[in-house]
Amino acid sequence: QVQLVESGGGLVQPGGSTRLLCAASGRIFRIAVMGWYRQAPGKQRELVASITRGGSTNYDDSVKGRFTISRDNARNTVNLQMNNLKPEDTAVYYCNADVREGLSYTYSQRWGQGTPVTVSA
Repeated sequence: QVQLVESGGGLVQPGGSTRLLCAASGRIFRIAVMGWYRQAPGKQRELVASITRGGSTNYDDSVKGRFTISRDNARNTVNLQMNNLKPEDTAVYYCNADVREGLSYTYSQRWGQGTPVTVSA
């Protein structure tokens, strides 16, 4: 079974920065797209940023120019550098990956347990 484990986040002041890290482990043959989602209280989970295996990125308009997603294919990790944070960035952030496991020929989505980010003075 593949597991995604997130770290980072916590309490950050407005205008501050923090970095999220997600590491995938288990019987991984290949990971296609990796991404970060977030869910604020009372709202639906939304895509923040994603990155393909080749490095192509996609960002929600609300974070463009402030957040940067990166990944290390050899280590099966994905990072999210978050700068100039705003109170509206407060949410639980979830790592997501499309994983081809073991000898399977298909990909399946895996989720991390989530890590909270609170932006407040």
